[in-house]
Amino acid sequence: MKKEFLEQLLSTPSPSGNEVTIQKLWRDEVSQFADQVTTDGAGNVIASINPEADFKVLLAGHCDEIGFMVKRIDEQGFIYVEKLGGISPKPAIGMKVQILGASETVVGVIGANAEHHGGVKDDLEIEDIYIDCGARTKEELQDRVHIGDPIVYTRTYEYLENNRLSARGLDNRTGAFIVAEVLRRLAEDRPTIGVYAASTVNEETNMGGAYFAAAGLEPTFAIACDVTFATDYPSVDTNKHGEINLDGGPVLAKGAPINHKINALLERAANREAIPVQYELTPRMTGTDADRMRLTGKGVPIALVSLPLRYMHSPVETVSLHDIEQEIQLIVSMLKELTGKESVNPLD
Repeated sequence: MKKEFLEQLLSTPSPSGNEVTIQKLWRDEVSQFADQVTTDGAGNVIASINPEADFKVLLAGHCDEIGFMVKRIDEQGFIYVEKLGGISPKPAIGMKVQILGASETVVGVIGANAEHHGGVKDDLEIEDIYIDCGARTKEELQDRVHIGDPIVYTRTYEYLENNRLSARGLDNRTGAFIVAEVLRRLAEDRPTIGVYAASTVNEETNMGGAYFAAAGLEPTFAIACDVTFATDYPSVDTNKHGEINLDGGPVLAKGAPINHKINALLERAANREAIPVQYELTPRMTGTDADRMRLTGKGVPIALVSLPLRYMHSPVETVSLHDIEQEIQLIVSMLKELTGKESVNPLD
């Protein structure tokens, strides 16, 4: 596992709709070992090996992260925000942020009402939070900060005990990392099928990147590599949310959207490699890129392989490097065994 590449991804802001910088980084990395690297009108980067093969598997990991957008600037120079993706205002209190302007990055802090003045509201809403850049007036910011500028937390990655990693935006820059690492290993020990690794855009807001990728490629089947909710920390009701543990291995989805034959191939690889797997239920939709890929063209059979993640959509998302490695190994093993003659039609 090339940890330096993961660290580079985590150090690069990639708010949904503003993924160009991280996509250039991802493209430069995969260009070192892919047979072919292409881009599309959505901003996806797609790297492949054996692109001449008729049997094509698409692996998709989205590179965008949640954040905020500048909504308005008041006369005193305080900046109010809108959500960019499913971000909660509650963890934002007291955080440092970067406003990613067109010409420069402006640093600010999200204000926190002192306990002496009543403290933070229990029913905090997005309209209640604001950014203090130190400006005294709106005019001081008019050439530097504009309506619609994206905002992310200023938060570096940190390694915790027991090979755990904490950062913002592990959802889902880990997925973009995993699909690239799978392709890196398959480039050294090549399968007979065509494998396409896509770093997709916009998943946190509209999943349009996944649609473009699958519609353009028309793969035999596709696998979304995303994150899912770990439930192994205090206050989580496992009776309601199930049991998903860090260090428990990659998570396979089960439900109506998921192709059973692809899952069976993954389970066979897991048994072969002695990799533990966990399961989550997606009865109607997966809430990931898999949903959009499935509904492109004539329809694309899909599976979802997820990384257990604590503290979803917070500045301190936490994963296990052990789980990342096992997910890479699982997908590599499954793809290496394919001959290109397999059918994922449930009725065959």
